[in-house]
Amino acid sequence: MAKLKKGTRCSICKAKGEKEKAVVFLPHHRLALCRKHFVSWFEKRVEKTVKEFRMFSKKDRILVAVSGGKDSLSLWNALVNLGYQADGFYIDLGIDQYSQDSKQLALSFSEKIDRPLHIVSLKEELAPIPVIDTVSNRPACSACGTVKRYYMNRYAKELGYNIIATGHNLDDEVAVLFGNTLHWDVNYLKRQYPVLEEEDGFVRKVKPLCKITEKESALYAFFNGIEYIEYECPFSEGASSIEYKELLSRLEEKHPGTKLQFYTNFLKNMYPILKEHEKKEKPKKCIICGEPTYADICSVCKMRERLKKAV
Repeated sequence: MAKLKKGTRCSICKAKGEKEKAVVFLPHHRLALCRKHFVSWFEKRVEKTVKEFRMFSKKDRILVAVSGGKDSLSLWNALVNLGYQADGFYIDLGIDQYSQDSKQLALSFSEKIDRPLHIVSLKEELAPIPVIDTVSNRPACSACGTVKRYYMNRYAKELGYNIIATGHNLDDEVAVLFGNTLHWDVNYLKRQYPVLEEEDGFVRKVKPLCKITEKESALYAFFNGIEYIEYECPFSEGASSIEYKELLSRLEEKHPGTKLQFYTNFLKNMYPILKEHEKKEKPKKCIICGEPTYADICSVCKMRERLKKAV
């Protein structure tokens, strides 16, 4: 977050003839804001993104995928403040102290805002991530993402929610976009949109924080007294996405607005072209569990088979 010059006044207060001092400067928006107006700016930006991409309405039942981190808890707080029917969903990944700490923070926040938090234990459903990592032929983050998407989708349907909202922020989206572009991974680029529509067993998935930076999300959490887990998952060490984030943040520091332009120009100029040439494949049902998949057996059932063989 860029430093403020001494005595800078809040842009919104100034326009109203008030004299409140700014506590944060957003260079890519040319805005200096006091605490109150930063919180309202953040929530208005979430609301604007929800409407821009037609993510959901006040009638929808939203399940917020909560990890105990700043982004998911800030998103949940903002959606509840904006009047949406948003409840939490936490997957206990079984990663020692990290999972214990993050679950406790998610539970405390659920009690604070008086909204239900649904909890699923990966140890009971399949196996903890440290065990899955020993049999998976993919990086731990990739295997973890697969099982999280599977259980989010399955439980959203079982619990009667028609929307799954995740806390992916602008930094997350830009890092993934950068990686997919570096490898020209067209199939992944075609799916990089803040809304994945519902279809044949898949619940609609949305990313309302896709235009909000990681720092803005952390600041919103701080101003709202939201406690969140401040250390990274031990399995994320060495992940290429973290390196991409660091690289892009150095660019952003020199050229404010780079991340937002990279992302929004992709959505505006490149995504429609990729979408136009997309050959849509219809999902089918996994022959073992019945969940939607594009193969005969879904990735989680394949993982379960590998775990059985490893015992």
